[in-house]
Amino acid sequence: MKNILITGGAGFIGSNLSLQLLQKGYRITVLDCLHPQIHGENPEQSSPLYQSIKDKVHFIKGDVTNKSDWQKALENQHIVVHFAAETGTGQSMYEIERYTNVNVSGTAIFLDYLTNTQHTIEKVIVASSRAVYGEGKYFSEKLQQFFYPKDRKETDLENGIFELRNPLDETEFLEVIATDEQSNIQPKSIYGLTKYHQEQALMICCESLSIPCVAFRYQNVYGPGQSLTNPYTGILSIFSTRIKQQKSINIFEDGKESRDFVFIDDVVLATILGIEKQEANYQVFNVGTGIATNVITVAESLIKNYGIQIPLEISGQYRKGDIRHNFADITLIKEKLGFVPTVDFETGLKLFCNWVNQQSPAEDKYEQSLSELKSKGLMK
Repeated sequence: MKNILITGGAGFIGSNLSLQLLQKGYRITVLDCLHPQIHGENPEQSSPLYQSIKDKVHFIKGDVTNKSDWQKALENQHIVVHFAAETGTGQSMYEIERYTNVNVSGTAIFLDYLTNTQHTIEKVIVASSRAVYGEGKYFSEKLQQFFYPKDRKETDLENGIFELRNPLDETEFLEVIATDEQSNIQPKSIYGLTKYHQEQALMICCESLSIPCVAFRYQNVYGPGQSLTNPYTGILSIFSTRIKQQKSINIFEDGKESRDFVFIDDVVLATILGIEKQEANYQVFNVGTGIATNVITVAESLIKNYGIQIPLEISGQYRKGDIRHNFADITLIKEKLGFVPTVDFETGLKLFCNWVNQQSPAEDKYEQSLSELKSKGLMK
């Protein structure tokens, strides 16, 4: 059976993938720095994600920006799943050096290794993101034409007009449709830009070396085990912490902005299909459900599941660089890999909330994260 290295393998997706691959008989090595933002201040003792894989995988505490850590981790590996990355769109806009160093330079060290070293690597999987698209794909009923809007006008946002206008006829609001892999690439954050760099750098180099590479553009991944302490990623975690502490939730814009929420088990399933199926080689796939869920629905569903009534404040505030809508067209991954999501949002949310109910109260760092955004001029 193959040896698989998972960088960032102690994270939410990585740890779940590790456990599933172990069950299938693979030998797993994990390279992870156990970042406090994800794992807390004392990760070896207090991180549930790390504890779930401890003593089950060959664990290397290291950093993808360190060449010697890469060299140690890559020895005798057959497959590399590259998950290690700084995540979070808002934070990436004011910690640009850190995001670029980890996501871009860290990947470059790996590519140098592949290019200049005798190695045993047979396949590479890389985690990309729906953030590479920026705004999703839209359609004008009036003009019978597709659009890929770049920006919403600041004056519209200030006046509470949040939907996307037809740039050729501003009296019409565009209809959002599923974003396919051929859609325009126009990231709205440094995070999205670095993820696109990661996926394309790996695709270009691996193809030149005849090493099959697969990139997955994950949508909003959620489920039991995700970090409840990181205020920069995951509105389910952020909202859950607020609800459990009976604090109000500030909903940006008008609450009708939407995302594609995909359950962790389905993300792991898709990733394993990419590892095992030759049909995945040299392909880029969306991973989602193909269903858009708006933020008000998310908040109300969480309140219902927890049975705790708290006020929802639809503030009209907005973050610069935030997109309005994005949900995945998953036709390609269905046709090529036979991937079909198995967990709908209602079921997945119940599983997530049941898990949260069993956890110790999480520290609420949400207000602190908003203050940082405001101080940088990134939130209005």
